[in-house]
Amino acid sequence: MKTAPDCIFCQIVAGKSPGSVFYEDDLVLGLMTIGPVTTGHAMIIPKRHAAFLADLDENTGRHLWSITQRTAAAIRASGVRCEGINLFLADGEAAFQEIFHVHMHVFPRYKGDPFKLVADWDVKPSRQELDQVAQQIRLAYCNLWSNDR
Repeated sequence: MKTAPDCIFCQIVAGKSPGSVFYEDDLVLGLMTIGPVTTGHAMIIPKRHAAFLADLDENTGRHLWSITQRTAAAIRASGVRCEGINLFLADGEAAFQEIFHVHMHVFPRYKGDPFKLVADWDVKPSRQELDQVAQQIRLAYCNLWSNDR
């Protein structure tokens, strides 16, 4: 299994660092974060080291998503205060990724909790700009995965 010796998540997977694990299988590990937004804040990580989402093989990515969905349902059924769920995956330093090992955050939300997402929601691009950006992404997608159509 690919690991990175300085990666805290790889160390947890290897049993060299502690982790409060609630789920484990051959591909992923579900554990509690030591820096929770709210009580019940969990993470799903691949056992095999992948620094960025694009480094993650698609089979593991699909499985990570399935376990994320199940974790959200488990949080709701657990008795932990939960009026909603947020999923958060930071991919790259500009996206606030601090640990460079893919990890999906799953955390309960409730009115008045401390989590905030700040952006300028009033800025609305024109349809022409949206179409132009969609075309750029479409071309890149076709170049990367031309056999997927």
